[in-house]
Amino acid sequence: MTYCVGLWLEQGLVMLADTRTNAGIDHISVYSKMYTAAVPGERMLCLMAAGNLAITQAVWNRLQEGVALEGETHTLSTIGSMFRAAQLVGAAVRAVYEADGAMMEKQDVRFSVSLLLGGQIAGGPVKLYLIYSAGNFIEATPETPFLQIGEHKYGKPILDRAVTRATPLEDGVKLVLVSMDSTLRSNLTVGLPLDLLVYETGALRVRQQRRVTEDDPYFRHLREAWSAALRDAYRRMPAPDWL
Repeated sequence: MTYCVGLWLEQGLVMLADTRTNAGIDHISVYSKMYTAAVPGERMLCLMAAGNLAITQAVWNRLQEGVALEGETHTLSTIGSMFRAAQLVGAAVRAVYEADGAMMEKQDVRFSVSLLLGGQIAGGPVKLYLIYSAGNFIEATPETPFLQIGEHKYGKPILDRAVTRATPLEDGVKLVLVSMDSTLRSNLTVGLPLDLLVYETGALRVRQQRRVTEDDPYFRHLREAWSAALRDAYRRMPAPDWL
């Protein structure tokens, strides 16, 4: 399983993915699920993937080599807008399904993939999309300024309560790490290390890309501080008067 989360904020994007892949209890590996396509000064796109690893890698390889879209072949480094980039990723997903879907069904393997695409291309705004297995997609909105894929239920409550479009990037980093920590504690199929990317609106380059490990001092402090804050919060709440 996987957990990936992206925040679409006024100041930019915060993207976070775990790296654990699970093909059974005897076959747990570490693979990066975060990919970037950047041309400094022109564009920065970040793709995160959940689902069957072979499918997600095939989608990324097709995007690098070029995918046909409305009669023209493009990559994420040549496509003209973020909306068209989301269409291109969807087309890559459908192309992989056409190539491998029937054989996977014969082997009783589900065609399972979902992707988060965030970024900015010069002349356009920052965008964040969630692309489904069918190649269709939705976009983050001011009412829903974050998107998740994979094992998202454990990390969603803190985001529902705290994230708005006005959330600063620094607070966004704290919130996605707390969201990930909640998932790590509740689901063993999601695991460290983590890949974190921070993008500032208008930069057209990656502001910060970091591998967060078990020994990362900030992440360790954050986990301990959040646990202590939760314990303190419930202790300070009044007891029910009907007991």
